[in-house]
Amino acid sequence: MNNQSISKEILYWYDNNKRILPWRKHLSNKQKEYFILVSEIMLQQTQVKTVIPYFNNFIKKIPNLKALSKINDKKLMKCWEGLGYYSRARNLHKAAQVLVDSYHAVMPSDFEELQCLPGIGFYTAAAISSIAFEKPVPVVDGNVLRVFTRFWGIYDDIRHNQVKTMLFHKLESYIKEAKPSDFNQAIMECGALICQPQSPSCMVCPLQQDCFAYANHKQAELPVKSPAKTVPTLDVVVGVVIHDNQLLIAKRPDDKMLGGLWELPGGKIESKESPEQALQRELKEEVNLDVCVGKKLVSVKHAYSHFKINLHAYECEIIRGIPVALSAIEIKWVFFDDLKQYAFPKATIKIFDWIAVKKKYSFEMDSKEQIAINNVLERCYKK
Repeated sequence: MNNQSISKEILYWYDNNKRILPWRKHLSNKQKEYFILVSEIMLQQTQVKTVIPYFNNFIKKIPNLKALSKINDKKLMKCWEGLGYYSRARNLHKAAQVLVDSYHAVMPSDFEELQCLPGIGFYTAAAISSIAFEKPVPVVDGNVLRVFTRFWGIYDDIRHNQVKTMLFHKLESYIKEAKPSDFNQAIMECGALICQPQSPSCMVCPLQQDCFAYANHKQAELPVKSPAKTVPTLDVVVGVVIHDNQLLIAKRPDDKMLGGLWELPGGKIESKESPEQALQRELKEEVNLDVCVGKKLVSVKHAYSHFKINLHAYECEIIRGIPVALSAIEIKWVFFDDLKQYAFPKATIKIFDWIAVKKKYSFEMDSKEQIAINNVLERCYKK
C-alpha cells in the first residue's frame, strides 16, 4: 500500500465514520482556530468523552480569545473545575493574553512559532497548525503510535521519544498526499475507535490490508510499552471547620499543584502521625488554629497523574485562635449554598457531595452506607 493508498483508505473511512464533536463544527476561521486551541489544550492527557461537556461549558462562558484574555482567575478556575491538570488553564489564559497583545488576537499558523506560546508544546503545535491551518505537520499521539507501530511492525518501546520522532518523520511524506487536518484526525480517530489497545476491530479497519500486526496476529504484542513506574499513594487529612453555619476554606498558592483552587485546610499525614495529630499540626501551620478533631466524616480516593491520594475528612472544633492565611494565600468562611461559586479539586467536591447526601437525607450513616455512597461517588468521578 503506497502513500496515496494509505491516505485514500483512511480518509474514506474517516469521512464516513468520524464522531460529531463540538470543535468539528462548520465555523468561521477565527472561531475554528479558537475552538481548536481550547480543545487541544483540554485534550492533553484527557479523553475526548471527558472533555466534551467541559469544552461546551467553557466556550459558552468564554466564547473567544479576547474574552479569555480578560477573564479573572476565579472565573477561569470555575470554568475548568473538575477537568484537572489546572496548569493547562493558566497556560491557556497566558497564551490568549500573548495572542491578543502581540498578535492582535490572530493565531499564528507556523508550527515552530506556535511552540513559543505558553502551554503549547510539540504535539499541540502540530495539532493546531494542521487542523486549524492545513499545515502538513503530522500529529503523533498515543492513538497514532498504536496504529502505526502495529501497521509497520515496530517493536521499539513507545515510551521512548525517539519512536515518536521516527514516526513523525515517517508520516511527513504521507500527510503531504492528503488534506492535513483530515489525515491527522483520521489516524487519531482510527486509533480511538478501531485500533484500540484491547480487542481492536481489525475486520473493519481501513488499514487492515497491509497491517503487519493483523497479518501476523501480533495485535496483543504491539505496541511495545515498558511498565509504568509504581504510583505512590498518599494519605491526606482535611478539616471540616464550621462556625456560624459557615465552612472554612483555603486557597492554594498559584505556584503549587492545583494552584488557585480552594480546598478544605489540611495536608499530608507524616510518618508516625495519626490522622488526628496530622490535622492538628496542619491546621496550626496553615491557618493558625488550635482545634479539637472530632469524628471522621468520610474517606475518598482520587488519582492524579503521578500519585494517588486517600483523602480523609474530619469534623473539627476551634479551641483557640482566629484563622489567618499562613501557607494558604487566602481563607474564607463560606455558607454551604455558596460553595458552588468557588473552584475546588475533584477530590474535595467528592467530600462536599457526600456531605450534601447526608444533609439531604438527615441520617447518621454506618460504615456500610458510607462505603456504598463513596463507591457511587467514585463511579461518578471516574475518568
